[in-house]
Amino acid sequence: MLSIFLLTAALGAVVGLLAGLLGIGGGLIIVPVLVVLLPFFDVIPAEHAMVVAIATSLASIIITSVSSVRAHHKRNNVSWNIALPVMLGAGIGALLVGYLAHNLSGNTLQLIFGVAVGILALRMLISQSTTGKAALPGLIPLGSFAALLGSFAALLGIGGGALIVPMLNYFSVDMRRAIGCAAASGIAIAVFGTVGYVSAGWQHYQLNAGFIGYIYLPALLGVISTSIFTTSIGASLTQKLPVMTIKRVFGIFLLVVSARMVLA
Repeated sequence: MLSIFLLTAALGAVVGLLAGLLGIGGGLIIVPVLVVLLPFFDVIPAEHAMVVAIATSLASIIITSVSSVRAHHKRNNVSWNIALPVMLGAGIGALLVGYLAHNLSGNTLQLIFGVAVGILALRMLISQSTTGKAALPGLIPLGSFAALLGSFAALLGIGGGALIVPMLNYFSVDMRRAIGCAAASGIAIAVFGTVGYVSAGWQHYQLNAGFIGYIYLPALLGVISTSIFTTSIGASLTQKLPVMTIKRVFGIFLLVVSARMVLA
């Protein structure tokens, strides 16, 4: 347990920085690392590694997203009239997927997700404007889009920023506020998704083995022990870097994510 705690603490420092800078929860890094670590240290069998990694990632995102939102709110990067309907929709989608997680095969959805993220990445890298030109939709359509994206995010154990940031940017929300709103939506995705994964896994793993449902506590504590301190560093960088630079960095990040999803 100590080895896993120390390794995930190092992981958490990177996750927190990315959460603050790009509005992501860090699950795109946490999940693949835990999928390798947990079976390696004989915590769980390999066939259970994915669902435990996803659940643990979502639980950690609650903390990193709260820290990221606080940092962005101080810098006026969270438009709550946009963030609240996105949070509600994303949370509902995440809750439904969390309850059904143990019955779902994510291979096909992972491939679709990877292709979609790749298209979004190319659009962000090619675009020469800092925001999209489409008008922001009404609250119900916006919440519906967020519910769909939130369900994908919960299925893959991510905070949703990889999807929600480009969506909001397409709807003419500038990058800094899109990142701030995505961080807020990450809270809803993580909370509701975690509830679902805990409920689904309660009968399979016990607290005395280090679990709450599907969540592995030593890994969770390791990630959050450092990520809460590095999110503010990432958020401060969004104020210093030019908007187009942030957009290009995010586009490159999405390309990496796309490649990992498609080739996994």
